[in-house]
Amino acid sequence: MENAKTFDPDLIHAIFKLVWSRRAQERARNESADHTENEVEIGSSRKNRPTAANSNALKLSCELLRMFITEAVQRATSISEAEGVDKIEATHLERILPQLLLDF
Repeated sequence: MENAKTFDPDLIHAIFKLVWSRRAQERARNESADHTENEVEIGSSRKNRPTAANSNALKLSCELLRMFITEAVQRATSISEAEGVDKIEATHLERILPQLLLDF
């Protein structure tokens, strides 16, 4: 596993942070739309803490993503070879995606 190329953990962390911040903004918009200004709920003082990931979780996420993409390429390659095509096309990925998602 040490020799295998994988994704940069900093890149994956940046992607995670972007998704987390977008979800937090969406959640804040939904909560403000659901409540009027004068309404106060029990337990409404929930703190918005930033979401974090430790380095081991990031490394594991990178490895899982690498394995997922490698498997997708291998399966799409076998479909394209069976059709006698030299290039993987979007249709090949579309055909393998349902079973790939079930396998992962």
